[in-house]
Amino acid sequence: MRPACVFIVVAALLMCSCGGSEGEAQDLPDFNAMWNYDNPAATEAEFKSLLPLARESGDANYYAGLLTQIARSQGLQRKFDEAHVTLDAAREAVVDEESVGMARYLLERGRVYNSSGDPETARDYFLRARDVATEIGADFYAIDALHMLGIVDPPEKQMKWNLMALDLAETSGDERALKWRGSLYNNIGWTYHDLGEYEQALAMFEKSLAFREEQNDSAGVLIASWTIARTNRSLGHIEEALGMQLQLEKTIEEYGLPPDGYVYEEIAECLLLLCREQEARAYFGLAYGLLSRDEWMTANEAERLERLDQLSR
Repeated sequence: MRPACVFIVVAALLMCSCGGSEGEAQDLPDFNAMWNYDNPAATEAEFKSLLPLARESGDANYYAGLLTQIARSQGLQRKFDEAHVTLDAAREAVVDEESVGMARYLLERGRVYNSSGDPETARDYFLRARDVATEIGADFYAIDALHMLGIVDPPEKQMKWNLMALDLAETSGDERALKWRGSLYNNIGWTYHDLGEYEQALAMFEKSLAFREEQNDSAGVLIASWTIARTNRSLGHIEEALGMQLQLEKTIEEYGLPPDGYVYEEIAECLLLLCREQEARAYFGLAYGLLSRDEWMTANEAERLERLDQLSR
């Protein structure tokens, strides 16, 4: 499993669902803009409050799309059975097999399968979503599907999907599709990192940082800075990596953001490599205290958490 930062997870989620203008012609609420990824339960409740209006609108894409995002909010709460039931309803609502509603249904069904530990089944749905979105010229969702294929496949196969997604993002006439570039630079960077090609990874993460700065995306800048620091550790540039992570810790404090366990973890790893064991122990403790409360970490990274706990003693 590749190293992860909470900022990366949030940004990836934002990119995956920020698009879509279903219902705008009828002045229906833009449910895509209502997402609060820090509180998926509240988001689910808000989305559900729109269901009567969505049913009455007669807009199948809007209604089906809303249901897919309800399912997504349920998946983020690890309520996978409920999410599948909601997606069953979304599938019934889709009247056109080649539509945005169908593409979104396939994407979210795939995401629920992937999050619940079945990437093979998820892959089939992402392939179908790619085909539908490509057929109807929905570049944003085609890129989403390609980027998800780049997540579920093993590292040696990820690059193909990510490069296809990046090519589409860089050439699309859809403004929303163009905004995928930052996330794709990030994803391609991690694929290079997983393959041990750290210089190539660093180049991609630096592109991601430049893009985020160009977009005045402060959260994205933090993400890209973390990935650059992490890759510098992989390259053996430990002092440089430590300095960057300490600056991130300071920035997070200055902006009043919640403490980040992944930043603490990286500071600890750098200190350990520099033989500053006592300082490292304190940061391992801070990292464990935060990351052990993360549901994804407890479900997928038990050994990593155990290591943090042991090194904090």
